[in-house]
This record gives sequence, C-alpha cells and structure tokens, in this order.
Amino acid sequence: MVLPSVLPPQQPASRTPNTAATTTTTTLNAVLTNGVSMTETHNVLSHPAGAELSLGEGTYVLRDELHLATPPPHPSEAPLSVQPNNPLAHSVSPTAGTKLTLAVLSPRKSPALLYRINTATSARSGAGKTFHSIKESSEVRSSVDGSTSDTTASPSTNDFGWGTQHTVPAFGEGNALLLPVTSGKDSIKRRKPKNNILKSNSSFISRVIQHEGISKWLQERDVDGIIAFANINRGFEWLDLSSSHKADYLTKILFTKAHPLCADANTMTKGQSHLDLIIGFSSGDTIWYEPFTKLYGRINKNGVINDSPVSDIRWIPGSETLFLAAHSRDLVVYDVEREDAPFVAEESGTISSNPTEKRLNVQKSVNSTNQKSNPVSSWRMSNKINAFAFSPDRRHLAVVSDGNLSIIDYLKEKLLDIYTSYYGSFICVCWSPDGKYILTGGQDDLVSIWSLAESRIVARCQGHRSFVTALSFDPWRCDERNYRFGSVGEDCRLLLWDFSVGMLHRPKASSVRQPERGSVSSYMPRPLSSRLRSSSNLSIESADEEDVVIYEAEPRSNVAILPPVMSKVVDADPLCWLGFEEDCIMTTCSVGHIRTWDRPKEGGNDA
Repeated sequence: MVLPSVLPPQQPASRTPNTAATTTTTTLNAVLTNGVSMTETHNVLSHPAGAELSLGEGTYVLRDELHLATPPPHPSEAPLSVQPNNPLAHSVSPTAGTKLTLAVLSPRKSPALLYRINTATSARSGAGKTFHSIKESSEVRSSVDGSTSDTTASPSTNDFGWGTQHTVPAFGEGNALLLPVTSGKDSIKRRKPKNNILKSNSSFISRVIQHEGISKWLQERDVDGIIAFANINRGFEWLDLSSSHKADYLTKILFTKAHPLCADANTMTKGQSHLDLIIGFSSGDTIWYEPFTKLYGRINKNGVINDSPVSDIRWIPGSETLFLAAHSRDLVVYDVEREDAPFVAEESGTISSNPTEKRLNVQKSVNSTNQKSNPVSSWRMSNKINAFAFSPDRRHLAVVSDGNLSIIDYLKEKLLDIYTSYYGSFICVCWSPDGKYILTGGQDDLVSIWSLAESRIVARCQGHRSFVTALSFDPWRCDERNYRFGSVGEDCRLLLWDFSVGMLHRPKASSVRQPERGSVSSYMPRPLSSRLRSSSNLSIESADEEDVVIYEAEPRSNVAILPPVMSKVVDADPLCWLGFEEDCIMTTCSVGHIRTWDRPKEGGNDA
C-alpha cells in the first residue's frame, strides 16, 4: 500500500477491490472523469485477507469492506472543474465523506457502568465537585444507545445507557408554549411525518429506490441486528449491517442538488418497527425521515430560516421533536412539528472579530413567547461551527469551531468556557462515557484531552500525520479509571489510545495555583487569558451570570504527551468516521468504504 500524503488526496477514480477478495457483485463503483459520469452501479462487498490490528488484548481482524456506489451527478449539477497542473486548486464537492448513523432497535445489555462525574456540579458549573459511584445492578439496564427494556427508567439516561442520580430538566421546560398537546384523540398517536417519500413530487428528491425484498426483510430481520444509514455524495442509503447481504441497501434516496452531510437517530422514540431520523444537507435543508413507514417532512425548506450547510445535527436529549443543527456560525433548534417562517433575530447584537470578544449571541431564546413557528431557539457564535456533542448527563454542549472549544450550558443558554486550539481549527469532538473528559481533534494533527471539572487540558495525543477528522470512545474497554478511545484522520490512519487517570503527571510549568474566580491572572503560562460578560440578554440567570472564561493554548512543553497504543493505515483514502460496537470497530472514508474489524475472539471483551 502506498503511504498517503499529508495533504488530503484528490478524490480518486473507482478503486478495484483486492484481487484476493471474494465479492458479492462484479460491478464496480461509478467513475467521475472530467465531470462525465458512468452508469450508476451497485455496492461492492469484499473480504480482503491479511489485514490485522495488533493490540495487547489480541488481534483485530478485518471482517469485510463494503464499498458504497457513488451516485452519478444529477444532470442539473455543474461539472467539477479540474486543474491538473495545480494540485492545490481543486473543486471541493459539497460532501462530508461517508458517515454512518447506527441503530439497534431492540434493547441490549450496556457496557460496564463507570465511576462518573455529574457535570452539573463540576467546579465550572457552580457548586463544588460531587462525584457519584454507580455500582453494577441486577436490574434491567438501558441499552448502549439509550433504549430501555424496563418501564422504570432512571430520571435521566445518557447515550451509553448509564443513568444519572438527579432529574435533568428538559430543554425549554419553563416555556408552556413548547409543551406537547396532552388532550384530545391526537395526543395518543405516535408523532410521524406527513409525506410519503415514495410518492413525493418534490424537486428536492430525485429518485427513491427500494429493495424488492424489503417486506420479507421486515418480517425476518434480526431484531438484535445493527442497521445503518450512510450518506454518499447526493445519496442516502439504509443498510442492514448484520445481514449476510449487507451490500444490498433496503432503501436508497437520491437528492437533486443538495448532498446529505450528517444524520442522527432518536433513541427516545425508537421501537421494533419505528425510528425517527433527522438529516442535514449542504443546502441548509433538514429532513425528518421515518424509514419503516417511508414518511418524511422537510424543515428549513430552501433555507428559509438559515441557508448555510448543516455541518452537524443532533436530536435534543430527552426530546421527541426538538433537534439542534449547526449552520455556519449558528446553532438552531427546530421542532419537527412546527411550520417554518422567515427568521429575524429577536435580540440584536454584534460579535466583534477581536479574539478577546468571543461571545454567544442568543438571537432567539427558548423562553421566547413567539413559538408559533421554527426556529424554537437560535444562538450565534463568533466562528464557524464544525461539530458539537451533548454531555452524557444532558446538561452541557461542547462545540468545536475554527480555533475554539466552547462549553455551553444549553439548558440556560449560557456560554461558560472557551478553550483555544494549539493551531488551526478543531474538527471533531466527543465526551467520555462518564462525562469527565472531552476529546477534540483538528488541523494541528493532535487529539486533545480536556477535563471539564478542572477546566484544563490534560494531555495532547500525538501520532497523526494530518488532520484528525473523527473521534470516539470505546465503552466496552473503559472502566472506572481507564479509557480506550480511537481517532481517524486524513492521513488514512486509525489510531487507538489508552488513557489512565493516574498515568499522566501535570508538568511543573503549569502546576502553579489557579487564580480564584474574580482575580486577575498575571503569570505565564496563564490558563486564564481574559474574562468577558456574556452577551446573552435572555439568559435565565442573567442577573447572577458568571464570567465567560477564555483559556489560551498551553505550550507543548507544559502539557503531557500521550502516544497511541496502535497506529495503522487502514484505507487508501482519507477517513472521516469511526464507531465502536461490542463485537467490532468500524471506519468509513471519503469515497464510501465501510470497513469492519472483528474484536479478538478471546480475552478482548472483558473490559
């Protein structure tokens, strides 16, 4: 295999599968040559031999590679311009590479429970530090993706199924205008979209292809199996990854000009034959899609509220109808049951380009009395947003943008902390399963570990040779003090890391006493560079609002360096997504390869 360049390579022509592999089809992917497309073809499933990942717990073996067929451009799309004499001047198609949204519809056993911190009582959020030790229980627990198999669920359940020991208020709980209808015959009906995607005459949807055996699959499918939704250029596919015929999509939707960039499944409303998806597009549109009933609804149609591409999208934790979408510098909360209307900010405000004046501008509060139409809420940040993630206890929002990691108390619409990157933009972010740590990756080729409770960077993870594009914790190899996480990047590498709370020592240069809140920091290096009043005039606690704190990037000499336990080139194309399951690791790349690595058969699942 040819070693990749540090610069992201050009999108290649169709790549022929390994000649030693066995494939389920003989057709290859569509090829784009100077803007001319060939006929659309089928997905290709292959089984390359000899690919392994060796770690202390054993060897991860490549199970298979699924190569999604790239849809040909729509006739209305302009051809890509090519400048062969200038490798740095190439057109970038409005796509984010293939990313998966996974779902298991039946309840399943969660990983081991962790020693966790409640982020609501961390030092930064107000009260003193409070740590909870959650023990193993013989009671039925919720699944790793949030579903429960018992009606007596805890007051709050995070994405990994670990309940918190306090009641978390719902977003917008204090606004009666956002309460769902609780009376009348319609109140007992399941909320679902209104339009049938198979019969749609919308110009936004070009074509819908449904597998001829989908009815039989619905009757015979493995209820414990993993289903996935994948974007590939202007296409969006529904796949059964537990099937021996995983190359055969169940439904494939082709859109006219807009490309699906991100998606999320609602773990609160899912059932054996129901799943609510929300999809974000390069046009700014979003679609609420229910694949089993084939119904859909279009929100922010034609960008009536915000026409910037959706860089990330997530359902609001604990909500059946509210979701959050990132448009350029804006975080917008939509309700799938409300109509759209042109949006004008209710609160005027300016955001200075001065780096010491980075604020959260609440353009419309969730507490607004004007909730007849979308958006429910809208917040503007100072820089372009690349990704965001909700904390496991549903209280905080970590947002990464061009140069910053911002921590937001989204229930109160308050910006708390801003951490500056060492170099360039942050691209991806995720929380540890217990909510104690935040991971970021970006253009500095580093993975950074941040402690929310201590408001500092814990370590920088060095090993990538280009931009870090995706991060994820492996909950099946985490315990009360040890964490396993992975990262992928444009260097085509998969890196795995082991982090222990006690393995890193804080460097002497940065172990000086932290200034008390309200004091002025005057030493170098200084973790606290400036204090700002939030510009959120609609904050619930604006009268008693704490200062926003901006933390400068620490020099490399002041931060511990963590090496990877495994580093390997696993694809010929830049990687863009990483996921951990109980029996495997999965990666995806920019041109539609989905690779699945089996965990070690013995001794690899004891964490």
